[in-house]
Amino acid sequence: MKKKNKLTVVLSVLMSMSLLLAACGGGNNAAKNESGNTAGSANKGEIKTVKIFQFKTEIVEGLNELKVEFEKEYPNIKLDIQTVGGGADYGASLKTKFASGDAPDIFSNGGYSEMEMWQDKLEDLSDQPWVKDLIPLAAQPMTKDGKIYGMPMNLEGFGYIYNKDLFAKAGITETPKTYSELEAAAKKLKDAGITPFANAYQEWWLIGNQGISVAFAQQPNVDEFIKGLNEGTATMVGNEKFDNWAKLMKLTVDYGNKNPLTTDYNTQVTMFANGEAAMMQEGNWAQTMIDGITPNMNIGVLPMPLSDDPAESDKLTIGIPANLVVNKDSAVKEEAKTFLNWLVTSDIGKEYIVKKFKFIPALSSIEATSEDMGAIGTELWNYIQADKIYALQSSKFPDGVAQEFGSVIQQYIAGKSDVKGWEENMQAAWDKLKK
Repeated sequence: MKKKNKLTVVLSVLMSMSLLLAACGGGNNAAKNESGNTAGSANKGEIKTVKIFQFKTEIVEGLNELKVEFEKEYPNIKLDIQTVGGGADYGASLKTKFASGDAPDIFSNGGYSEMEMWQDKLEDLSDQPWVKDLIPLAAQPMTKDGKIYGMPMNLEGFGYIYNKDLFAKAGITETPKTYSELEAAAKKLKDAGITPFANAYQEWWLIGNQGISVAFAQQPNVDEFIKGLNEGTATMVGNEKFDNWAKLMKLTVDYGNKNPLTTDYNTQVTMFANGEAAMMQEGNWAQTMIDGITPNMNIGVLPMPLSDDPAESDKLTIGIPANLVVNKDSAVKEEAKTFLNWLVTSDIGKEYIVKKFKFIPALSSIEATSEDMGAIGTELWNYIQADKIYALQSSKFPDGVAQEFGSVIQQYIAGKSDVKGWEENMQAAWDKLKK
């Protein structure tokens, strides 16, 4: 049996890590609403609808199940849940909703620059009961001037998920932690007739939002580097970390599946879960799909190494993928807050967060075990405990840059630019969209 690791035991570790990262209390089903009424005492009267617009496609089924449970307890509140994610542009869709007069009451926000962009639409949630339980590193992306403007959905991380059985079949006895070790492992896998990487480079978010974050995170001072990009005093062209990231991309393509630019997320995960490839760049959000194809698969997570220095390369990227925020102009914002409180305090809400969604909780009041989080989440949690993490940096990018990065990286993968040309195109994308 796997050892159970309660998150509350190591809260002090996360406190000490809060500077690294720029990412639901009580266990009673009768969550209280803003007027102090419990779920069972809801008065009959006008039915109000809370429109939720979010982008995590992998939790849609679970959210719809929670909707049924919530509406049983709060019959006067109906939830209208809409999801736009995967390869779709959630940000553009959200802007369209506001522009068309169909603004949601709850929506997703990544924090930092995205929080700034939507600041005039965000309700101050500092007085909400769950705020006291926020893990510091999870609170930072949505904190401004000491106020909390969003509820983090979870801690999320990624690297190269790998099939331990295929590694053993290829004779790989030590897990690779540096670039040279990863290259050697790829060669061994290929020699054993195993495809090393399943690459879903059709997905802009995989490379332009998540993957490229590693090159930013490994800068000597990432915030100063980003400030320099915005002020025109820093550049990606000729930067060692970007040079190395391009080299890593080429390795995955050289030892990867055919047609990576027309391979989507579902195809990639299916290939991996069926044992058709030994590694894939993904995170703990993929656990539920893997489990649905091959339950109890023997898997782990490797870093995305840019060098041969283990101290630099042997780290995983951890961050807050999304925060749920409340539209301050919503006519049902109190009902929206009621749902958010219920989600992270009710027994069923907390159960779904860790067991159905396979989330690493962002609140100390929600406990999770290895069995709850799955193999990927457990591995990520081990890296968190060991303080071997990089912060996800993409929420600090100017609006629209991640999508532009995705396109530019795809051009490089297609062989339409060399490394220098790729870096120049990356820099041009930033310069075009920075404020």
